[in-house]
Amino acid sequence: MTASQETRPAIDPWGDNLIQDYKKVVTQFGLEPFDAKPFPEPNRLMRRGITFAGRDLKRIAECIQKKKPFYTLTGIQPSAEKIHLGTRSVIENVKYFQEHGAKTFVLVADLESAATRGISVEEGKKRAIQFHIPAYLALGLDIEKTQFYFQSENPTTFRLAFEASQKITLNEFKGAYGNPDPGKIMAALAQFADMILPQELEKKPFPGIIPVGIDQEPHIRLCRDYLHKIESQKRFMPISSIYNKFMPSMDGQLKMSKSNPKGSISLPEDPKAAEKVIKSAFTGGRATMEEQRRLGAEVDKDMVFELLKQHLVESDKDLEKIRMEYAAGKMLSGEIKQLASEKMAQFLEKFDADMDYYQKHIKDVQFLGFE
Repeated sequence: MTASQETRPAIDPWGDNLIQDYKKVVTQFGLEPFDAKPFPEPNRLMRRGITFAGRDLKRIAECIQKKKPFYTLTGIQPSAEKIHLGTRSVIENVKYFQEHGAKTFVLVADLESAATRGISVEEGKKRAIQFHIPAYLALGLDIEKTQFYFQSENPTTFRLAFEASQKITLNEFKGAYGNPDPGKIMAALAQFADMILPQELEKKPFPGIIPVGIDQEPHIRLCRDYLHKIESQKRFMPISSIYNKFMPSMDGQLKMSKSNPKGSISLPEDPKAAEKVIKSAFTGGRATMEEQRRLGAEVDKDMVFELLKQHLVESDKDLEKIRMEYAAGKMLSGEIKQLASEKMAQFLEKFDADMDYYQKHIKDVQFLGFE
């Protein structure tokens, strides 16, 4: 392995490695550092630096400020029977743009799931209807303002993906993904089509933003490269994107939480099981109680505080009070774990209730129709 390969950040849409240096990612891939100031009423993730970068963000901020049309889009990967908390973060950003005027689309990637995960289209649809769509609504999307669709039922996706396949070379795929197999190439082409679908439906170019985890950056980058290739057609406007940091595994391993069941909390989750994960989490506590009282915790290394920061404490004032008391030794690791366990139990109880509601009202979900 060369020195450049050793230092190159690993960004793999199908991998599970945890990025350690986000500043390097921003520089190496030409991203824009995220600045919350142009965005009215920034959400918790935006305020706290969890949302850390993007592309063409000024265009979207201007749409919000001047109430111009724009869209936001995310996807459901129906290969799992649960979702992880990182998905919740993406949905929160989709919700933010929805609340600030964006037309909102959610695609069910049943074709991608079949190509890359071995889940049949029929099974993918079943899981989406019974679990994933109600879960996305339970996490805050507005049932009256969100339009869902299945990749497999959308002939426009096939057409747009085929058009993209004629413009993107195999070397470009290798540059973005390493050495993708045919299934991954097909999945990537379908994603390009989905990201620009709202513009095709409107029959005109207009701004759109795709909130994702940073592991999805290769899809965004290659799609934007494709749109630049066909910009003379004036059919599409290059998509904007906004990226979240990963939620690390609670046990401190350098893996995304979603890839380590013993170190993660999924949705839905039994509160007792979640408490077990929290109680065994890696903390920034000192070796002894006396040492922690004297030196305070190393908060930046603490996975429980990170969980509070990303998911469980909405008030910045309350979070800062917890941080200061923990760093000053006024709060012990056991106390912060107990606090997180209580807040997680409250969150899980609400999620279960909302899930139950939307599962019973699935008939009210809006699905796009295609000719």
